[in-house]
Amino acid sequence: MGGTFDVERARRETRGCEQGIHFNNAGASLMPAPVADSLHAYLKEEEESGGYETMDRRACALDNFYAAAARLLNCTADEIAFTDSATRAWNTVFYAFDFKPGDQVLAGSAEYGSNLVAMLHRVKRTGAEIVRVPDDPHGQIDVAALERLVTPRVRLICLTHIPSGGGLINPAAAVGRVATAAGIPFLLDACQSIGQLPLDVEALGCDILCGTGRKYLRGPRGTGLLYVRKGLIDQLEPNQLNHHAAELLSDTDYRLRRDAKRFECWERHCAGQVALGVAIDYALGWGIAGIETRISTLATELRRRLADINGLTVADQGHEKCGIVTFFSDRKLAAELQGRLRERMIKTSIVPFSANPVSTTQRHLPEMIRASLHYYNTFEEIDRFVENLQQKLLQDG
Repeated sequence: MGGTFDVERARRETRGCEQGIHFNNAGASLMPAPVADSLHAYLKEEEESGGYETMDRRACALDNFYAAAARLLNCTADEIAFTDSATRAWNTVFYAFDFKPGDQVLAGSAEYGSNLVAMLHRVKRTGAEIVRVPDDPHGQIDVAALERLVTPRVRLICLTHIPSGGGLINPAAAVGRVATAAGIPFLLDACQSIGQLPLDVEALGCDILCGTGRKYLRGPRGTGLLYVRKGLIDQLEPNQLNHHAAELLSDTDYRLRRDAKRFECWERHCAGQVALGVAIDYALGWGIAGIETRISTLATELRRRLADINGLTVADQGHEKCGIVTFFSDRKLAAELQGRLRERMIKTSIVPFSANPVSTTQRHLPEMIRASLHYYNTFEEIDRFVENLQQKLLQDG
């Protein structure tokens, strides 16, 4: 895309830009018009023709999701599964590992709360062990420490690429090199990075990748995706099966699918699947590298402006940072500030303890405000955001 980004077009194709300042893209981005229109059109067709009939007629549009996701991640379509969320994708594949007593899972401090719950649950049920990989001085996963922790007992390495509650980017490719050298499967939670950063599963060295549609891909809610490397699929048996994931050979026998669809259910949000395919194509049309540059430029400016506000602490760590900007005030609670901003149609979110429990505990962080930017946001919106934030901080002391 060169050095320019057509922000005018991006905002023209984002009808929600007329409804205030949307700095909650790490929660759910505003859908662009082509994505929303495809969603509405499919639902209208279902309303008028019926669900099964629409599914049959729109088979090519449904299949486009797999092809689009494969282009996005540099894999093959049979390594992709459609899911209803990143959490469902992560849990489905994590629970397919047959952990035994004494097995180890290596994980960093950035793990999302939902992932951590699943890990703790499996530990209690199987006798496996979670081994925490320490952070480096930048707050990212310490790759040298990870290498030292690799032993024959390690069955899986888990990494959250970008934490939900912070702006750092973990060095996923470096982790992938460690995992590949050791022959250990590598599960990458790309919930916040998919659509924001270029993701090439070959370059990253990840065997499994989970992502959501609603965040930086700008797809609808209730959509997600799962990538599983072809050579690993046959080693993973989902803990729940259905007659889409497995073929019935008789009334007493079945055969698992050989592709990633063994992790799917037949019933799904078909309109969402079509719209997610459109969203991926739309993102690829802009160019993910250009999207990353635009977001990074905006976020860097916002951090610079926030750092100049007395009594405000920008909490983001990381040698490399992304479009998520987190901060807290020593004058007002985050929830109060967020509520005041929302009254002015400025949309942000709160970082609760459950977002990143390990790092929040380690750093003794309070609840924070998360302002997360996308390419359709502007420097003028940053000006208005900072101005309103300063006004709210000054009100009532």
